[in-house]
Order: sequence, then structure tokens, then C-alpha cells
Amino acid sequence: MKRHRIAAIPGDGIGKEVVPAGLRVLEALAAREGFALEVGHFDWGSDYYKRTGRMMPEDGLAQLKPYDAIYFGAVGMPDVPDHVTLWGLRLAICQPFDQYANVRPTRILPGLASPLAGVSPADLDWVIVRENSEGEYAGQGGRSHRGLPEEVATETSIFTRTGVARIMYFAFALARSRPRKKLTVVTKSNAQRHGMVLWDEIAAETAREFPDVSWDKELVDAMTVRMVRRPQSIDTVVATNLHADILSDLAAALAGSIGIAPTANLNPERRFPSMFEPIHGSAFDIMGKGIANPVGTFWSAVMMLDHLGEHAAARRLMGAVERVTADARYRTADLGGSADTKTVTDAVVAAIREANA
Repeated sequence: MKRHRIAAIPGDGIGKEVVPAGLRVLEALAAREGFALEVGHFDWGSDYYKRTGRMMPEDGLAQLKPYDAIYFGAVGMPDVPDHVTLWGLRLAICQPFDQYANVRPTRILPGLASPLAGVSPADLDWVIVRENSEGEYAGQGGRSHRGLPEEVATETSIFTRTGVARIMYFAFALARSRPRKKLTVVTKSNAQRHGMVLWDEIAAETAREFPDVSWDKELVDAMTVRMVRRPQSIDTVVATNLHADILSDLAAALAGSIGIAPTANLNPERRFPSMFEPIHGSAFDIMGKGIANPVGTFWSAVMMLDHLGEHAAARRLMGAVERVTADARYRTADLGGSADTKTVTDAVVAAIREANA
């Protein structure tokens, strides 16, 4: 029996509710599909920080490295500064493990509707590829003359040939694997005349290696308009760390809710474990109420299973999720319903166990 080691880090907020729900679903899948999961549970996050002064232990990366994948919830609490929580846990894993390809699929699931009038599931089926290791979130910069009128804060965007080339190659290869073989490169090189011009140049260089992929270039501000006005013109998208972060949140809302949106933080060379998480964040307003939408966490598990080579299990889980979203009884508040986390999870587990599923 094939065995997979999964590191579960619920983190903060509703992460503590949706990750256990995801593990329940994964256990049902493992029993059905004939593989085993060995789950390591890690209580890192803001509560850990309040006890220890760190978001994760000093040897946290060494503890995670032997695992096949990381299943992550959310990070952030109202009483801990956001830059402490994000850089102390999520980015403290993503960057050292070189999870440079952040992949965010977006589509309208069965039974759900886009807020865009007249937009059908056939019109909105995207994958956004986010450069996840440098760019605007490189972490370079500093502050000086604190508290004085002349105080200065700098945040330096870093674009390296290696970093840009590898994410462009990944995005073109992903676009090639999809039926439309179409890629949009998002840029802002009209105003950012150094790093983003390099981004554009490497995109053009990479395109020559993929003559079967059609591609175009769009300024990031124009891309927001295109996503709303012409969603059917988009298929695969590649953008910088900041730009893709913002665009993928818009994409999730256009597909029905940020609660359904998944993420894979990939180290494509598999030198380190990759990390899978919903994109909704801690959701302070509903945490602890048991009403969080677990669909984004389940869809992230689909991506994790595919990464682990459990393709049949991934298809079964996605099919179960789609059968549940198609049923109005199982919609959470963000989708206009009243179902709670447990009800949706129970329904997905039942769908997995159906003999003809």
C-alpha cells in the first residue's frame, strides 16, 4: 500500500476549522482508493507565537522537510501584526523550500453562479500562475530614522533572470497542457521600467520554446477590466508575486466566492515538500463559528493528491465536491446558503463513499 506523509498546519482563524475538515475527507478517500496517510500535526501559528515569541520553532523547516506535502490552513490574528504572522510562518516555509510556482485554478463550480451577468462556466475557466519567491514580496528593504519626520521605509522588488525564467517556463508548459494552449503574461512595464521590462523580455524569449502556445501581454490594470468584461478571452495567466496575489482574489470572487479557491505552492523539482492551502485567509469575522466554507481546502487537497500521484483519488474528490456544490442544501453563507462546515464536509464524505461515484 502506498503511503504519503502529510504535515498538517491549521494555523490561525478558520484554518483550524477547515484543515480538520480536509483531513476527514482525505481519510475517506484513502480508505476508498487504497493508499495510506501518515499525518503529522503542527500547532504553529499565532497562539504558538504568544507562548514562545515565534510563529514556528527554530528547527521547523527541518521538521517539515521529510514530509511529502504540507496541508496549510491560514495565518493571521487581529492581535498579532500581519507582517509578523505572514513572514513568521507561511513565507518562512514558502521561500526556504523554494515553492516558487504558486498555482491558482479558478472556475465556476456546478450549481454556483458568477456575479457577472451572463457568464457561464464555459466562459470562466482559468489558471493563474503566481511567481512565489521574489518580485514585490522578496523581503528586501528596511526602515531608518524611525519616528522622525525624515523616516524612510523601502520595499525593494527583486527580479532575477533565474526567477523570471523558471516561472515563465512553468507557465508556458502549463498553458501547453491545457486544451486552449493560451497564455496571458501580465506586466506593468510601462511604469516599472527595469524589473518588469526584464519580465517582458524573458517572456518573449520563453515563448520561442513553445511555438504551439499562443500568448499575449496585458498591463495589470487593464487585466482587471478584461477579467470582468471579457472572461472568455482568458485561459492561463502568469503574473508577479503581488499582481497575481491581487488578480487571483478577484478571480475567486468572479467565480462565486473566495471560499472555494485553492492554491498549490509548488517546488516543481521536488527538492522540498510543496504546500497546499485555500486562499481565503483567517476570516476573523467568522472564525470559531463553524460556518467556514471548506470547499477551497478540499480543492487544495485535490491539487495535493495530483502532486502525490494519486490521480484517481483527486478525480473522485473533485467529483464529490462538484456534486455537493450542485446541491443548494450544502451552500455556506458566502454562497448564499446556511450550511455549516460540518454539514458540507459530511456531504462530501458521503459522496466519496458512494459506490458508483
